Amino acid sequence: MVVSRTATGEGLTLQNNMSSQGDVDAEGVTVGPSLTPFNGFESTVGSTMIVTIGATVPTGFEHTAAEEVKEKIGAEVRIGKDRGRIYFEVSTDKLSQVHLLRSVDNLFVIVEEYKHYHFKESKEETLAELMQLASNLPWANGLEVWRLNNSLKKRRGRRRGPHVAKGKAKAAAPDAEDAGEKEPQPAEMQPSIEDRPLDEAGADSESSSLGPEEAASEPKVLKFRVTCNRAGDKHSFSSNDAARDFGGAIQDFFQWKADMTRFDIEVLLNISSEEVVIGIALTEESLHRRNITHFGPTTLRSTLCYGMLRLCNPQPSDVIFDPMCGTGALPLEGAIEFNSAFYVGGDNNDMAINRTVNNIAHVQKRKEEGDGAPGLPIDAVQWDVCRLPVRSSSVDIILSDMPFGKRMGSRKKNWDLYPACLREMARVVRPGCGTAVLLTQDKKCFTKAVSRMGGLWKKSHTVWVNVGGLHAGVFLLKRTEGTFGETPEDVYEAPGNRSAESTAKEDKELS
Repeated sequence: MVVSRTATGEGLTLQNNMSSQGDVDAEGVTVGPSLTPFNGFESTVGSTMIVTIGATVPTGFEHTAAEEVKEKIGAEVRIGKDRGRIYFEVSTDKLSQVHLLRSVDNLFVIVEEYKHYHFKESKEETLAELMQLASNLPWANGLEVWRLNNSLKKRRGRRRGPHVAKGKAKAAAPDAEDAGEKEPQPAEMQPSIEDRPLDEAGADSESSSLGPEEAASEPKVLKFRVTCNRAGDKHSFSSNDAARDFGGAIQDFFQWKADMTRFDIEVLLNISSEEVVIGIALTEESLHRRNITHFGPTTLRSTLCYGMLRLCNPQPSDVIFDPMCGTGALPLEGAIEFNSAFYVGGDNNDMAINRTVNNIAHVQKRKEEGDGAPGLPIDAVQWDVCRLPVRSSSVDIILSDMPFGKRMGSRKKNWDLYPACLREMARVVRPGCGTAVLLTQDKKCFTKAVSRMGGLWKKSHTVWVNVGGLHAGVFLLKRTEGTFGETPEDVYEAPGNRSAESTAKEDKELS
């Protein structure tokens, strides 16, 4: 299997952007009437239309994302053949609601989709077909949705006030994935165009130096690039080849201007084996960048945190702990989305606690400025995960991103840490109804630790996810009815653990 990702742009003005739907011939190439040119960017589509939206989601949580879309928007969802993508139809008047989904990373509107595209055997013939395809696609609806999306962004920007430059902040606080391996950043991850003003057509304000009369008479020149995401080992071409030639055809057709970093429109060419999807991006940066401002070496995506939270299904008045919270991504997401429960994030590292406190303060300030509501139901504590300063059977849910043994800790230490953690978690969680949702890539060590805790924990469900390019598991554990201190797992005193007598003594002191 070959998976590659390339971005390129070959310049393009939004003049010839209207097209009617063509037929598809046996080769999978659209054959239809040529687009009718028009001047300027005037909407020729009704105020409301039904379009297909594509979304990238954390791999493994496609069904969770589908449930959220069904619940919040009422749309039926189709899960893509390639993992990590979902598709759903929605009317354009609900476009703002789509941006509020918590489980999706990036959004795009589909221009055209081919489930069985027959690629030619030779590279030259295939690329020639892609170039022909670019000028025969029904771009009209996709470009209209892009225009509506831009107007929504400008309205949100006015509500939030002036933007602070993000480039320096990103450089100082890179988006790190848990697991010790930073997720490879695709070539198309570039500074957001949301940081700069757009004119009414969505064009870069710095791209034009025309006077008022000239600006009124001449169309705005838009900037674009093409990003190709390709998966499959039976293609005669590379992602770079496809993006270059497809982008070149778009350039000839629209006469837009190429710009790889300060683009207005990003055209997506997604190829997975025989499936081809052409779309227009609706997000400049992933929606998972929403809560965290102070990053650590293993900060989880907010979208992955949301998936883990839905897996444990928090109820009102639940007490939820993250005993190894890092930067607080998990409890923060929970306090925002499931705010009828109470969250405590803890860590043994003072720097991690400082980051968590700063992230909580940032989100609370943003919330107060937005709706004037009081702070979030969350707190942060410094502690030892193997000796939690908490009474037994007082916690409903444990949520945690455990050390993978790469960037944090080591595989060798995990063999002692995991059993000790699970034993202490079993002590503080309510017997019979308590739940733990734990993420780790050290699957062998974790499975052995759970098997040793058979009298305290039972594995209920596992979701396999991709975290920074690593194959990890989200494990849902259910607390048994067994009384802590009376099961075979607790009859001995192990390093970092407590006997039943010492546990009872500390519980008395805490009460």
